[in-house]
Amino acid sequence: MQKSIEVITTWGISVIGAITILVLGRIVAGIVRGAIKRVMQKRNADPGLAGFVGNIAFYLIFVFAIVAALAKFGIQTASFVAVLGAVGFAVGFALQGSLSNFASGVMILIFRPFRVDDYISTAGVAGTVKEIGLFATTLATPDNVKIIVPNSKVYGDTIQNYSSFDTRRVDWSIGIGYGSSIEKSKETLLGLLRKDARVLGDPAPMVAVAELADSSVNLVARAWVKRTDYWDVKFDLTREIKEELDAAGVEIPFPQRVIHMVGDQN
Repeated sequence: MQKSIEVITTWGISVIGAITILVLGRIVAGIVRGAIKRVMQKRNADPGLAGFVGNIAFYLIFVFAIVAALAKFGIQTASFVAVLGAVGFAVGFALQGSLSNFASGVMILIFRPFRVDDYISTAGVAGTVKEIGLFATTLATPDNVKIIVPNSKVYGDTIQNYSSFDTRRVDWSIGIGYGSSIEKSKETLLGLLRKDARVLGDPAPMVAVAELADSSVNLVARAWVKRTDYWDVKFDLTREIKEELDAAGVEIPFPQRVIHMVGDQN
């Protein structure tokens, strides 16, 4: 009876200690998870990323509590931790592609090189960002084709974000004939740019001679506009440039080929 009481007492203390460790570990893990979420949300982090990081911290602390609770029963936790490490290594090696996408997704969500609704070009494709996931980014092309790009390719490639800044520069290249007046052409183009209300005054629009080509004098016209007006200004003024130069009598040359016929000498 005395020996039974000793065994029950010893194991009872171990069980109570293990339960206490698990309960405290669960409470601490919950507190840490909540704190991480609050801190990340205050810093305007992505809600999905905040929840994921919080859950990772929760489970790490809880696993540590389980290992500590097993130690109360005299279980050698060193071998248990080694087995967990080996399993984690094997799983990580098997899923290295997915883990690479996951790591890149976390970096994208943290550093925010682009956001949802931005128009970007990366990994050989371009489109409007519809979703930023932990493993892939979803784009929609201008003709509404859905493209899913693995995050490792997105983050590992050059990212061009056309929506980052409020203004963009519109460029036109216009060729005029060598017999046409350069000054008259520049005045016509500058007048056209300045009278369009969508063209910003600062930086001011400009027209310059870019190249003396084989069959034309190539001018470059540049104007700054709001990002949302870029394509409307590009398309509208391309048509108006042609009409204004025609009205001003400025020749816009096009490629021609001259063929000389050699007659029969006999």
